[in-house]
Amino acid sequence: MKYGLVLEGGAMRGLFTAGVTDVLMENEIEFDGAVGVSAGACFGCNYKSRQPGRAIRYNQRFCKDKRYCSTWSLLTTGDMFGAEFCYHTIPEELDVFDKETFAANPMEFYAVSTDVETGKAIYHRCRNGSYSDLEWIRGSASMPLAARIVEVDGRRILDGGIADSIPLRFMEAVGYERNIVILTQPRGYVKRQTKSLPLVKAAYRKYPELVQAVANRHRMYNDELAFIEDAEKKGRALVIAPEEKLPIGHIEHDYTVMLEVYRLGRKAAMESLDRVREFLGQNISSEE
Repeated sequence: MKYGLVLEGGAMRGLFTAGVTDVLMENEIEFDGAVGVSAGACFGCNYKSRQPGRAIRYNQRFCKDKRYCSTWSLLTTGDMFGAEFCYHTIPEELDVFDKETFAANPMEFYAVSTDVETGKAIYHRCRNGSYSDLEWIRGSASMPLAARIVEVDGRRILDGGIADSIPLRFMEAVGYERNIVILTQPRGYVKRQTKSLPLVKAAYRKYPELVQAVANRHRMYNDELAFIEDAEKKGRALVIAPEEKLPIGHIEHDYTVMLEVYRLGRKAAMESLDRVREFLGQNISSEE
């Protein structure tokens, strides 16, 4: 049986996910594969590289750096989150991403993006943490209106959450029979259609399939929540979610807020450890 990890996006809400995954790593919880969307891909890749603590560390270190995330970056580069600084300077120089461990770890890792031409999801398997892999991860997290279209390996992509926000169906389709699903919205959350749809229509009028995907995203998302709920009832999934709406937005420059959301993730993971171990067949008490 193959065990998987499904990581929702949500921009800075992803620090909740980072808190959960750090606790799982620290407790030597192993998965055969993982899939991450947007922030889930950006932070989740540290699971395969075995680097707990890295996501919260660099987010706190650079949260006030205009090269990392700022209106200045958006106006001067076209990306709210600076493409070169976030996805290459930091992982290659300032808080090094362990590509060797990433490549050596047999755990599969997929980053989900949306093809702007078709409006469909692309599931790219990141194998070695190469420049191309990091560009796929950047594309996965490139939010419409706040980032440029990413061109990588002949594809034009944007935020994976547009086409597949919580890809449990994908993981089951590729053979993962039991999956831990980490959500960044509390149970009972219902997504509404984005208020920015008129701006999206104007900005991406050359990509009607992408616009349609954005228009339908709330339906897709709510359908996926229903699928996850059913999978959990039938024993195929185990969900870890925040107890209530996380006190953070898409953008955050206060490191104390970041740390609070991260700690909420750690708390949720600690409270779920025994359930996780039982679900994965690792019946070792968390007190041992």
